[in-house]
Amino acid sequence: MSILQGMLKKMIGIREKKPDDIGDALSSMSLSSIDKVTFFKRDEITTDLICCEVVASGQIQTFHEEMPGWDALMAHLAGLPGFRDDWSAAVSQTAFQPCEIVAFAR
Repeated sequence: MSILQGMLKKMIGIREKKPDDIGDALSSMSLSSIDKVTFFKRDEITTDLICCEVVASGQIQTFHEEMPGWDALMAHLAGLPGFRDDWSAAVSQTAFQPCEIVAFAR
């Protein structure tokens, strides 16, 4: 996250939380509390890392595909009404190119 993004999030009152384990985050993340789910790629030089940003209860939580519990998170988010199940294909289209997909928004 850039310094400007961090300042903007502080100004509008959104706190970012980075969990160590997805399971801990899932225990407190009900589907009704989720406002937005965004997937994006982060360039890791030789590979792309698929990431997921979840806005819920005024907080932003960022996860990535190498974290323990990623599959459980995907199964949980799939329960959201209107959740885009094509997000993976859409975000993975071109390697090493920026891509951001909003898979759910209230």
